[in-house]
Amino acid sequence: MIPINDNIPTKTFPFLTVLLIGVNIIVFLYEVSLPPQLLKNFIYSFGLLPIDIFSFRFDKVITSMFIHGGFAHLFGNMLFLWIFGNNVEDALGKVKFIIFYLISGFGAAFVQSVISFAAGNPYLPMIGASGAISGIMAAYIKLYPHAKVLTFIPPFFFMLFVLPAWFFIGYWFFIQVLFAMVTPPGVGGVAWYAHIGGFITGWFLIDLMYKPKKIKVVHYSTLR
Repeated sequence: MIPINDNIPTKTFPFLTVLLIGVNIIVFLYEVSLPPQLLKNFIYSFGLLPIDIFSFRFDKVITSMFIHGGFAHLFGNMLFLWIFGNNVEDALGKVKFIIFYLISGFGAAFVQSVISFAAGNPYLPMIGASGAISGIMAAYIKLYPHAKVLTFIPPFFFMLFVLPAWFFIGYWFFIQVLFAMVTPPGVGGVAWYAHIGGFITGWFLIDLMYKPKKIKVVHYSTLR
């Protein structure tokens, strides 16, 4: 399922969400300018290796969150970040939002690193913002469970569906758990456990950082 839009307008301009998207795009443009060997060196230098977590190389957790493995990887992550991140930023405020984003990314990195390390692959690089964005999605489903998400569902071409946010994100999380269960741990590809770790981190963290009195309950009936 591919989200197109949601029906929760923001009260303030989502500056940090836009900034994060911009930085990710700039880094990706730099990546595609590199020849293959230099790109590989770049990923191993700034991507996160499981061994880095146990060596306390936490700086690489942050740098790895801005590296992507291809256009589809970047586009999917940035699309989800825009649709769900702007509302979470609106609810938390700028400072809390960036702290929430980074902590969710750390939670994702830790879980994936432990799994990969235990599977005997401590030097498999992990890249991408999806772990932090998973935390954003967990926050969104708690903050706006009754929101509607305009969704494209392949292979139903030329058809759009309006789904409850709790169903869209709940189904997404179910898929992460399902593929984590059937995929051998510690192999390359999608970091399913990072998604799970980021989501769980965000699920509990939002209760500590969000103050309900700041948001009024409003029901929106249309998507635009």
